[in-house]
Amino acid sequence: MNLYAVDAADRLMLDVAADSLAAAGDNRVAVIDDGYGGLTLGAIAAHDLHGVRVHQDLLTGELALANNARIVGLTDRFSTRELGAALLSDVRVVLWRLPRALSGLAETAEAIARYAAPEVEVFAGGRDKYLTPAMNEVLAEYFGSVRASRGRQKSRVLLAADPKTLGEHRFPVRNRLDDRDLEVVAHGAAFSGPRLDIGTRFLLDHLKRMKPDARDAIDLGCGTGILAVALAKARPGIKVTATDQSAAAVASTRATAAANGVADRVTVLRDDAMSSAPDNSADLVLCNPPFHVGAAVHTGSAIKMFQQTGRVLRPGGELWTVYNTHLNYRGVMERMVGKTDVMGRNRKFTVTRSVRGLHDVEQ
Repeated sequence: MNLYAVDAADRLMLDVAADSLAAAGDNRVAVIDDGYGGLTLGAIAAHDLHGVRVHQDLLTGELALANNARIVGLTDRFSTRELGAALLSDVRVVLWRLPRALSGLAETAEAIARYAAPEVEVFAGGRDKYLTPAMNEVLAEYFGSVRASRGRQKSRVLLAADPKTLGEHRFPVRNRLDDRDLEVVAHGAAFSGPRLDIGTRFLLDHLKRMKPDARDAIDLGCGTGILAVALAKARPGIKVTATDQSAAAVASTRATAAANGVADRVTVLRDDAMSSAPDNSADLVLCNPPFHVGAAVHTGSAIKMFQQTGRVLRPGGELWTVYNTHLNYRGVMERMVGKTDVMGRNRKFTVTRSVRGLHDVEQ
C-alpha cells in the first residue's frame, strides 16, 4: 500500500499543469481527491498560491493533508469544500486524482463542467495501470476537448477543457429495491452505486437473528446506507448510527434514510472506523468491510474496524459481519471482539456473529 504523500502521478500532474497554475492566480485553483496532500501543497509551494479549494472524498486524505500542511506551515493557504459550486465556482485550474469508479468520475466531471469557469483547464492524473479508455469517454461527455499527456514513470495525465452546457443533474441516482421495500439513493463515488451488492444482500438475510433487544446500533462503513435503513425500518424502537469515511457515502446514506422515512432514527457521521464513538456505546454493529484500496487487496481497513468494534460494543453486544470467505477474518474477530460463530456461508461469502465478552477483547 502506498502511504507516501506524493507519487509519480502527482509529480507529473504538477509539471504538466505548471504554466496554468502560475497563470491562474489566487482563489482560482481547485484540487480534488488529493491522496495525502502532495498535489495541494506542491501547487501552493511551487506557485505561492492562496485560496486553493480542496475536496477529498476520503476523510483519511483530508486528515493527512491537514497534518502535512501543519508540518510545512501552509494551513492558511487552502480550504476544504464539498463537491459543488462552493468548490468550483470561477475556478480556472483543477488538479484531480482520477477515481477508479466511472460513476465517481462522471459526478465530479459533471460538477466541474457545471460550476467552473468556462476557460477551466482540468489536469486529471493517475497511474497507467488504473487508467482505461472508458475514462476518456466519460470526460468527453462533459468536455469538448479531452487529450492525454505523454506518459512518465508509468503515469499519465488526461487534459480536459471546453466544458459543455449541461441539462439536469445526473447525480445522485435512485433505485427502488422492490424485494426489500427500499429506495436507494447514491452519489457517484459511493460503493456499489444504487444497487444492492451481493455481500450486503446475504447479510440482510440474517437481519431477524441479529441481537433482538438491541437499542443502539451502528452500520460501520455504511456505503449508501442500505443496512442502516433496513434495520431502522424493521425495528421501530432502534436508533442507528451510520458511519463511513467517504463523503459520497455519507451524503448517499442521508438521502437514502430520508427517502425511506427513517431520517429521524438514522444518524449519519463521516468518521474513520468509528473513532469518535464512545466506549461501550452500542449493542449491535453491522459491517460489510472493504478489502480493497485502489486495485490492491488490503485488509488493514477491516482489521481497524474490528478493533474499534471491540471497544465500542457493550458486553454482550454483537458484531455481524459478511466477508469474502477466502479472507478468513474469524480469528481476527475472535481476538478483537469476542466469541465468533459462522452463521451463514454460500459459495462466495461468510456471515459471522461475534459476541463481546467481559474480558476477552484485545486492547
